[in-house]
Amino acid sequence: MRSHVQIRLLDEPDAQTISAAFKEIGWGKPVSQYQRYLDEQAAGTRVCFVATANSDFAGYVTVNFRPSYPVFVGESIPEIQDLNVLPHFRRQGIGTRLLDRAEGKAAKSSDIVGIAVGLHPGYNAAQRLYVRRGYIPDGRGITYRNHYLKEGAHVVLDDELLLHFVKKVTTRG
Repeated sequence: MRSHVQIRLLDEPDAQTISAAFKEIGWGKPVSQYQRYLDEQAAGTRVCFVATANSDFAGYVTVNFRPSYPVFVGESIPEIQDLNVLPHFRRQGIGTRLLDRAEGKAAKSSDIVGIAVGLHPGYNAAQRLYVRRGYIPDGRGITYRNHYLKEGAHVVLDDELLLHFVKKVTTRG
């Protein structure tokens, strides 16, 4: 049976729900993270889209209009960040629908959208998804905590080791 999926903006009660859902699978995503997203959404610097499937929380994504990656800052490129779909909702098109919504929102302020992906194996599916959607590396190399790495550098393979991508987007409608 196919789930009825709805995509909407993050709302106050979601902070607790999302944090609890990720805690159940062993991911540390504190309520404060989503409260910060709500504050940034109210300030107009970020939007957070939440996906529900048959009224159950399934995933979310944000568009940050004030990213910290220097290239995106310098070129006023909004960055899609923090795409997460709960494991039991994956492979149902929810991540794709969240990205469609995020790209549509970003396209209202820029003809280019950025995204970063981690380099460790936990990001393999995301790496493939972004390439299939037309994202290409920005050509500036990899970063660790927003600093470019030089050849021969030694780094920790964690969530902070990133490759940044860009995609040309157009407004729909």
